[in-house]
Amino acid sequence: MEEPSEVSSPFGPPAHWRRDDLIAVSTEFDRAMVLAAYRSGVFPMPAHRGLMGWYSPLRRGVLPLDGLRVTRSLRKMTARYQVRVDTAFDEVLRRCANPRRDGGWINQDIKRVYGELHRAGVVHSVESWTMDGRLAGGLYGVSLGGLFAGESMFHDPEIGRDASKVALVGLVDLLRGAGPAGRLLDVQWQTPHLESLGVVEMDREEYLQRLHRALQLPPPDWHPSEQS
Repeated sequence: MEEPSEVSSPFGPPAHWRRDDLIAVSTEFDRAMVLAAYRSGVFPMPAHRGLMGWYSPLRRGVLPLDGLRVTRSLRKMTARYQVRVDTAFDEVLRRCANPRRDGGWINQDIKRVYGELHRAGVVHSVESWTMDGRLAGGLYGVSLGGLFAGESMFHDPEIGRDASKVALVGLVDLLRGAGPAGRLLDVQWQTPHLESLGVVEMDREEYLQRLHRALQLPPPDWHPSEQS
């Protein structure tokens, strides 16, 4: 499916943005704005009192595709799961939006718009399934050209806490297999957990330069399939 046509940035030139992770808020929130935001190096997260916040971190978390740290135990765990693409997007989104999760931020507006973008072929899920057919974990994010902007991930603690990491391994393998060099796996912010997996930080200006180049690349093949 073709990606929607490019729209102009609603945020103005980056040189005029606030020197803060949060660069804008809006009452408006729709598919066109979200696409324009990612192409501009910005992503949404709900703010207070019904406002949508728009963020471009001064220090951006990025996972180099050759820098994922796969421990011996994680490599063993990959053999326990099947990694699939886009076979249970709605369930992955629902599990990521579980309000009981610490730091939960995915509201109804996010679910509605990202669901629309999934049906448009722009937002995708990568899922870890047990051999007996249970969804154990997964992640979802936005794919535009050579950019994949990871949004959220989950695992089922009753099945296996490494299932989300296995999905990440599958995502990295898919992006690396797409070639050429210059693809960008954005994770928004570096956390201690993500740092342990190989996530590094870059300043906003470098990220925007990398993003411009990544957007010129062809997207990966997101046809639903079993990845491993």
